[in-house]
Amino acid sequence: MADLRGGIDLGGTKIQTVVVDAAGTVLGEARRPTPTSGGPADVARELAEALREAAAAAGAKLEDLVGVGVGSPGDADGHTGVVSKARNLPGWEGSFPLGETLAEALGTKVRIGNDVQVAVEGEFRLGAGEEFDSLLGVWWGTGVGGGIVLDGKPWLGRGAAGEIGHVVVKRGGARCPCGRRSCMEAYAGRAAMEAEARRQHEDGQETDLFKLMHKHGKPRLTSGIWERAIDHGDDLAKELIERAIEALGTGVASACNVLDVEAVILGGGLGQRFGDRYREPLAAEMAKHLFVDDRPPALRVAELGDLGGAIGASLLVSR
Repeated sequence: MADLRGGIDLGGTKIQTVVVDAAGTVLGEARRPTPTSGGPADVARELAEALREAAAAAGAKLEDLVGVGVGSPGDADGHTGVVSKARNLPGWEGSFPLGETLAEALGTKVRIGNDVQVAVEGEFRLGAGEEFDSLLGVWWGTGVGGGIVLDGKPWLGRGAAGEIGHVVVKRGGARCPCGRRSCMEAYAGRAAMEAEARRQHEDGQETDLFKLMHKHGKPRLTSGIWERAIDHGDDLAKELIERAIEALGTGVASACNVLDVEAVILGGGLGQRFGDRYREPLAAEMAKHLFVDDRPPALRVAELGDLGGAIGASLLVSR
């Protein structure tokens, strides 16, 4: 089997893997939960096992792969394969040679990239961004990440471009999981939203969020739990989602004022779940802050779905 590539999307809650052909068609895939304890080496072992499962589903062997791409959170150095400060993962405060470790485990070359950037490039080449030459990807999930394509090429800056979740949306505002205050992620990241929901619930605010979480056997407030709560008329869930939309609109518009991109692609767990539902409210919040408000960027929801990050990661191999 020729020209097969592996792709791994390492997220805060799940590991998604695919094996694709030269055209990007998924031939096999597998998913595992991201470890919640241990450290980087434990995560790397799960990545390798998940890719083995995807290869088996594709009827292939690891030695059939020309390479594997990995989209990782944190500071992912594409040149060295080292991932640092992936704080959404267990015990990953420092640096870890993820590329080298996986290459040894899998017996093939491994390329590392930022998780959101590679997902955005997947949408640019194969999904919702195909018709555009420039775009900003906003991945709304456990955190809020971003990716940038300018003039048909990924823009990485000095390695950390696209961290839109950490633009300031309110001076002196809420504490972000990154440790700073006032970041967009402090209001719109799923983890921060859950923390705020718990705080208000403990202070006496009524909500069914946590009842629904336990009823459906979830360890955290997933995008599906947020949706169920809103559909049930839960006031706190609605309030926190609207608060997130306001923060997203403010931060995304500010980035668009600097970059003047043709399109904004909304992805991630919450983005996929709520993108169509809240497209108009998000566009309205953006319009409040866009300098050229009569010519807003197109606002699209990512099309590649749950496999988008892994498909995008597989494209790293062709570089």
